[in-house]
Amino acid sequence: MADDPQSRFEIVAREDFSDATYLLEVRHPLMARAARPGQFVIVMSHEHGERIPLTIADYDREEGTITLVIQAVGKSTREMQQTCTVGTHLYGMVGPMGMPSPLGKAKKVLCVGGGLGVAPIYPQMKGFKEAGAYVIAVIGFRTKSLVFWQEKFEACCDELILCTDDGSAGVEGRVTTGMELAIAKHPDIDECVAIGPPIMMKGAAEVTRPHGIKTMVSLNPVMIDGTGMCGGCRVKVGDTVKFACVDGPDFDGHKVDFDDLMARLGRFSSQEKAAMKRWSDECRMAKPVSPAGGKE
Repeated sequence: MADDPQSRFEIVAREDFSDATYLLEVRHPLMARAARPGQFVIVMSHEHGERIPLTIADYDREEGTITLVIQAVGKSTREMQQTCTVGTHLYGMVGPMGMPSPLGKAKKVLCVGGGLGVAPIYPQMKGFKEAGAYVIAVIGFRTKSLVFWQEKFEACCDELILCTDDGSAGVEGRVTTGMELAIAKHPDIDECVAIGPPIMMKGAAEVTRPHGIKTMVSLNPVMIDGTGMCGGCRVKVGDTVKFACVDGPDFDGHKVDFDDLMARLGRFSSQEKAAMKRWSDECRMAKPVSPAGGKE
């Protein structure tokens, strides 16, 4: 294998789901063979780029690719939205990192994904299905135009509940509404896995708590080195402090201190806004690319 890292991180496919959410397929055969549900990678788009942790949304061992679904919310992810096209390369991609999700021996599982959490819940759902579980998927979006992968989910689960905040598709309401419907129909659910924004995962844990359903959540706080040495990703879980990058990213949702997590995630908001403003002012390509509507 060549020493040039760019020869290993070629972007072989891209799909734009909306003006802010896009998919990249990156060729890395060794990583594709090693990846497991729940793990993540850290990517750098160029030599001086930010280290960005991204949960693996899918992997294809035969094709040797890793799939990442990214939301352009800050300077680095917007920059990647413009520059990461088919045929270009990521400067760096490290992984798979984190502990694989413990699929266990659950017979009936509720898999919940909200917003950008819809993508990383897919390998979890697929893993449970391959392990023989009955899988109920609940996925949530703000509106119908933002829905993606619906057919992909339907092909890998036994029941799918689609929720939209405005009711333009599926059930009107947030994923917690869909969860309540699923639990009412299936009081014998053994386990729930929820991935999405912290406020969504907190809400999901509160839905399952009175029913005594084991609930795992995937945490993606501020990560820098991905080895637990920087301490930036520490989270409170019960009476202990854990490091999401090495102890997680999956934790017991009924024990996670979500209020502390959300406060920590807001620590660098002023720096993020300043970086975004500098980039917008300086970049000649500050306007986002138009959604392609399909793979290139």
